[in-house]
Amino acid sequence: MTISTPQECTAALAQLDHLIALGFEGIPEREQEFDRLARAIEAYQLQAGYFPKPTTLPAMIELKRQQRQLKQKELAQLLEVPAGRLSQILSGKRRVTMDLARKLYERLDISPEFILKTA
Repeated sequence: MTISTPQECTAALAQLDHLIALGFEGIPEREQEFDRLARAIEAYQLQAGYFPKPTTLPAMIELKRQQRQLKQKELAQLLEVPAGRLSQILSGKRRVTMDLARKLYERLDISPEFILKTA
């Protein structure tokens, strides 16, 4: 689903509110619809400038972690790095290796251009 106008966003938000009112947790079809709507709304709002896009790699990694609703430890496992190292990267105390940069691209969909410009 792609939202491209403010009117479509308003309609999607209304659908999301309706799903919340009905109750969606534990009902696979409703959970999928909720997730689809939430991602589309978030993508539109980011693209439309509702939220500033991250300008640093740690901020982008944190945004992707939140979007996927992962704990920092789960993200470390996904990226195959020790949790302490990920913590250092997120705090700016450690730089990203080429291997980790590849995983950020493959597993978090962070563009290589963004990684190279902000690493």
